[in-house]
Amino acid sequence: MALDTGVLHSLTKGTAEDAWRVIINKAVEIASKPLTVGNAPSEVTKRDREIGALDHFLSSGGWDLWQAFGCTVERTSDRLSRWWVEPGYGGSSAKAVLILDGLSLRELPWLLQGAKERGFTLHEVTANASELPSETNEFARALGFGSRSQLQNNGGGMAHRLQPAYTESVDMPWQDCAGLVDTSPNWVFWHHWPDSKLHDGAGAGQGLDMLTRDAAEQLSSDDFWAFVERLATGRRLVITSDHGYAATGYFPDADGEVGQFLKKTFSSGRNTAGTGLSQEDCGPFVPPVAMQINSPHGTHLLALGRWKWKSQGGYPTLTHGGLSLLEVLSPFVELSRNNPVS
Repeated sequence: MALDTGVLHSLTKGTAEDAWRVIINKAVEIASKPLTVGNAPSEVTKRDREIGALDHFLSSGGWDLWQAFGCTVERTSDRLSRWWVEPGYGGSSAKAVLILDGLSLRELPWLLQGAKERGFTLHEVTANASELPSETNEFARALGFGSRSQLQNNGGGMAHRLQPAYTESVDMPWQDCAGLVDTSPNWVFWHHWPDSKLHDGAGAGQGLDMLTRDAAEQLSSDDFWAFVERLATGRRLVITSDHGYAATGYFPDADGEVGQFLKKTFSSGRNTAGTGLSQEDCGPFVPPVAMQINSPHGTHLLALGRWKWKSQGGYPTLTHGGLSLLEVLSPFVELSRNNPVS
């Protein structure tokens, strides 16, 4: 699917800031349109391919924009820290963050539809940048936690950026999660879904179809929204994620020298850490298929664009850690419910 001329003009004639604003707004626009349970599998796949036109531009002619991504697009970790200290509305200063591990823009419609249907007020809907590489531990460290598991049973400590807060990190049914939320004014709750489901189905054919059906079920359920209501009652609530994911099962195969290079460099992954990397480590290919990124998490080589390649055991059909939009953009949804904590 080709980009329309207006979008293409904006991407090539403006600054990096202008280009990324257009890219993110377009991706959110495509992803956030309403879904139904019946049309979700086919529609999500269609939208994935539509966003793929933006990925194609970024990997074929606009790859220099990726070097500007980390300093141009606000990271979710920074946005959360900024939001945490912003004044409350309606006289409420209590806040809660729900991190759904691996949630991508594909799942955004279920949050928007569910919030409106169930009487929540939406205050902000946007997307922010994951850490680079787009991995769980990098996001945890960016927030000042040692790891995701540190949050379990209020183990977050006093060194993280969302102070003060009661913390939790679990992979439990939504109903049980609701039972964990007490009257503490501030909460940071990190749930392992959908990342746990993502990796369960990553090697089973077209995993996107399985995950889309599960997301429709989970994010439309009464139990999920009762949990959200528990977090949002008397609190400003943000639902976000540490990173998204790539539906690599739909990516084209990289053959020949490109495929050999990607397999040798990344094995079955999408990034590799390194020190003293040179341009030669990115391969001799133009346009490039890998890019060196220097981030607060060190120097890494990241797979660029929509490619998969042969690897031992088969390349996963759902994964993250590289440079494609649905891997590195995280939904940011702020909502509220004007009731006191009970």
